[in-house]
Amino acid sequence: MIRTATPADVPVIHSMIRELAEYEKVVDEARATEEQLREALFGERPAAFAHIAESAEGEPVGFALWFLNFSTWRGVHGIYLEDLYVRPQARGGGHGKALLGELARICVERGYERLEWTVLNWNKPSIDFYEAMGARPQDQWTVYRLTDGALAELGSGS
Repeated sequence: MIRTATPADVPVIHSMIRELAEYEKVVDEARATEEQLREALFGERPAAFAHIAESAEGEPVGFALWFLNFSTWRGVHGIYLEDLYVRPQARGGGHGKALLGELARICVERGYERLEWTVLNWNKPSIDFYEAMGARPQDQWTVYRLTDGALAELGSGS
C-alpha cells in the first residue's frame, strides 16, 4: 500500500534516509535532521513531498521523496524524485514499483510531462529495476553539483 506521508512519518523517513546513505556508502553526507525534514515536508511552505510504502501489516518499508521541477521546453512541471528507498527485507515485494507508479499517476493526473531521477552508476540492481519499467538513461547529460566551499565561494561573489 502506498500513502501520502504525514508528520508522524518524519522519524521513519529520517531513519530510512540514513539506511539509504549507508547503502550508498555516503553516510557522512546524510546530515538532514528530523526538524529539517518536518519543515521541508510539512512547514508553512512545503518544498518537498513524500509517500510511504507499507507492508501488509501496515509497517513502513519504503519511501519516495520528491519535489516539483519545471521544463522550459515543455512549459509544464514535472516531478524530480530525490530518493526512492525500500528496506532490504521488503525488496522484491512490489513496493518500489508501487511508489514509482504513484508518482507517475500524480504526473498524469496533474498534466506533468516528466518523472526524473538519478541513480548511481554502480547501482546495477536499481538500474535494472528502472529499465524494466521502461525508464531510459539520459546519457547525453552530466549532472553537476556545487556544495560546501565551492557553493559558498561562488555565492559570496568571489
